Amino acid sequence: MKPTAYIEVCRTSHHRLLEGLAPPTDEDFKTPSLLPRFTRGHVVTHLANKASARALLFGGPAAGEIRRLRPVGYDADVAADSGAGRSAAELRADLEGSFGLIQAAWDALDDGVWDGLGEMIAGPRTMTEIIAHHLRNVEVHHADLDIGYRISDWPALFVEGELAKRLRTLSGRADHADLLAWLLNRARAPDLAPW
Repeated sequence: MKPTAYIEVCRTSHHRLLEGLAPPTDEDFKTPSLLPRFTRGHVVTHLANKASARALLFGGPAAGEIRRLRPVGYDADVAADSGAGRSAAELRADLEGSFGLIQAAWDALDDGVWDGLGEMIAGPRTMTEIIAHHLRNVEVHHADLDIGYRISDWPALFVEGELAKRLRTLSGRADHADLLAWLLNRARAPDLAPW
């Protein structure tokens, strides 16, 4: 079944991000983002590249294919480096075009094939899971851009869905007794292993 709520939140997130990117100048896009080593231009390029790649995944079920997000050997950092220095107008146009591609792919996908699979970096995921991943990418990187959008601005659907996923994997990231002691307010939060 088509995840209509996620689609609508994604469309709103796209619009909000594009609106937030209207004022920055060429120089603003060359300034650091909140991500280490990435300028704002890097972040926008990364977002555009990911949205375009996901748009291709969404075409897989209708073609009877399980498509791969990226070819073997693809380096996201190199791809972001190659597009980061473009003008503000070029960066905005690229992101807007990529968002248009992915939204058109959602519109073209029949209701009955949202459980079809695409091959993400972490393994096979349904189209519904991929749209949730896309929303996470847009929301987190919008805040990373440091253009006035804050974590407190994240939509509830994203926060609740992503928090539930992260909590399910929390026990694998630290000693269980340390986690429990923290949750019982008997110790400080333990250091967590990487996702």
